[in-house]
Amino acid sequence: MAGPPPDDAIDAVDLKEALEERYLAYALSTIMHRALPDVRDGMKPVHRRILFAMRQLRLDPGQAFKKSARVVGDVIGKFHPHGDTAVYDALVRLAQDFAVRYPLVDGQGNFGTVDGDGAAAMRYTEARLTEVAKLLLDGLDEDAVDFRETYDGSEQEPVVLPGAFPNLLANGAAGIAVGMATNVPPHNAAEVADAALHLIKHPNASLATILEKIPGPDFPTGGIIVESPEAIAEAYRTGRGGFRTRARWEVEEGARGLWQIVITEIPYQVQKSRLVERIAEMMEAKRLPMLGDIRDESAEDMRIVLEPRARTVDPTLLMEALFKLTDMESRIPLNMNVLMQGQVPRVIGLIEAIRAWLDHLKEVTVRRAAHRLAKVIHRLEVLDGFLIVYLDLDKVIQIIRYADDAKAELIAEFTLTDVQAEAILNMRLRSLRRLEEMEIRREHESLTAERAELEGLLADEGNQWDRVAACVREVRTRFAKSTPLGARRTTFAEAPTTDAEIVAEAMIEREPVTVILSTKGWIRALRGHVKELDNLAFRQDDGLDRWLHAETTDKLLVLSTDGRVYTLGVDKLPGGRGHGEPLRLLLELEGGVEVACVFLYAPDSTWLLATKVGRGFIVAAEDMIATTKRGRQVMSPADGDTAAHAVRTAGDHVAVVGENRKLLLFPIEQVPTLAKGRGVRLQRYKDGGLSDITTFAAADGLSWIDTSGRRHTRTMEQLAEYRGERASAGRMAPPGFPRSNRFGL
Repeated sequence: MAGPPPDDAIDAVDLKEALEERYLAYALSTIMHRALPDVRDGMKPVHRRILFAMRQLRLDPGQAFKKSARVVGDVIGKFHPHGDTAVYDALVRLAQDFAVRYPLVDGQGNFGTVDGDGAAAMRYTEARLTEVAKLLLDGLDEDAVDFRETYDGSEQEPVVLPGAFPNLLANGAAGIAVGMATNVPPHNAAEVADAALHLIKHPNASLATILEKIPGPDFPTGGIIVESPEAIAEAYRTGRGGFRTRARWEVEEGARGLWQIVITEIPYQVQKSRLVERIAEMMEAKRLPMLGDIRDESAEDMRIVLEPRARTVDPTLLMEALFKLTDMESRIPLNMNVLMQGQVPRVIGLIEAIRAWLDHLKEVTVRRAAHRLAKVIHRLEVLDGFLIVYLDLDKVIQIIRYADDAKAELIAEFTLTDVQAEAILNMRLRSLRRLEEMEIRREHESLTAERAELEGLLADEGNQWDRVAACVREVRTRFAKSTPLGARRTTFAEAPTTDAEIVAEAMIEREPVTVILSTKGWIRALRGHVKELDNLAFRQDDGLDRWLHAETTDKLLVLSTDGRVYTLGVDKLPGGRGHGEPLRLLLELEGGVEVACVFLYAPDSTWLLATKVGRGFIVAAEDMIATTKRGRQVMSPADGDTAAHAVRTAGDHVAVVGENRKLLLFPIEQVPTLAKGRGVRLQRYKDGGLSDITTFAAADGLSWIDTSGRRHTRTMEQLAEYRGERASAGRMAPPGFPRSNRFGL
């Protein structure tokens, strides 16, 4: 058994530094060679390598298809040493017209569906390039871009594609790197070309002007963008934001007043089958009470049919409920985090993205022109040699026939260059015809003119931008909005201003219930408006405290002793099969805080709130609705005081009775209306505090219910001695008033 290695064979490495170094290398590799697109051609390495491999296989548009497995094999064997499944998935997405706005691969076979069905295996499908991909690749043979060695050094691959198509914006991109991500939604190519042409003419154009050309994304699956123009402008300015996108729908009228909603487009990247399943699940859970049925009648065109439960249902309200609960409305994120010059990841705005593409086109134009100029100069040099030897063909033939070193002899005799002499020696005999000389002269004249044009292009930046503009105009023409592929699919609209509360109520099935609160604070909701409550079961040492007839769409307001008002949906209350749940746990009340009062919210109503020591004020019901789980602070009781009562205001007078059995009546107008506060003194006490409070109309008189359940009413004349001003002490309650000191109403 071998022993441990000697000390001098061990290299000590700092673990922290080693981890940092290796993780940084991994992060850089992921960012630059996998996840983020290049701003110039809008492609990630895997997509670029797929297109390049297909070009090498001569899979141009119009040519025969080849098996996708052949393409994937070349990609992973020559350029992209990763799994075949990952490469094939990337190839499939480039062919899906519901995933890519302008497909780069023309697929034959099953390449998946918008329902989320996967593509067939690569051995069954076939592929070739589209015209869009050909535009991106055009110029690779003309030194338009740099090449680098592949991973094993056996091949060369392009660092970036020439990109004569605005692929980053037109097709979008998505990727997750280490510590960063990118998400660029697709846009309309003709609109991007319009904006680019405007930037060429007006380099300092404002974002507002560019947004007149590019109002927003253009998704392959259509839909309606309901994001505000201000939010869209801010997203394009910063490169971060999002776009709320909704399904497109219409109402189809039927016989006898019946109607149905038909969904024809859904938001981008939403799976249709999963969307339909989700809606069906919510119907079973009774979260969409307005919807009666859903059917998927899609064939080649999308058609999802929604049938309402009743013809009286508002279709807009039904759709607003679906937008809120399902992926009928989706937020498409914008995060234009891209590689600048293939090196530096950075979040850029819309204008900077277009400028980067234009600068790349200009560089490609210059490089292609320089490459062409070199070839023209070389050809002109050869043609000049041909024209020289045509002056004395007999001499040329003699030299070639008899000279020991024909090449050197020709150079010396006719003052030729090495290139010219080599070309003459390689000339075919049939090229010595007189007609051929005329053709050479015409070619020479044509190339001389082209040389002048190319030199002028390389010397003048204005000419270079003119050439770029011509390239962009070609894109605008080929993908114009009048063409089937270029027509805008996504439109813009404002979301209807529907009350959020009405929408929330529409998502709850309306059913009558009876809310039961026990003396120990346990709450539950029984189905129906129950009238016989004597047989209700309660926990040991517990009993009925109060009950309310309500509906599942109602809101329950709970006043706690610290003056907070909590809002609970009646549909969220526990069912009536058991004993319910402690109300304080549902509200998450703090220690020492108890439930003071429970009542139902009524729109446009007002309530008189009072504390234990007899202070109070009137508050509108809308000012008590809490939008958070922590409730809403409405009353602010003083130290030692607690909120105790809440009664709905009805009439023109207030009646208060203290624990000392003194009764006081005063006009309700003496109580202020506040949104929040401590309130004013309602009744003055020497000992004790407020026992009960109610409001009534003077014309009807004051009523109370005794312990036997009998109702007693006294007129204002009979109660004249109890009338006074607010904050008075009052007088002892009249005979017959309940010994509990409560009105019992």
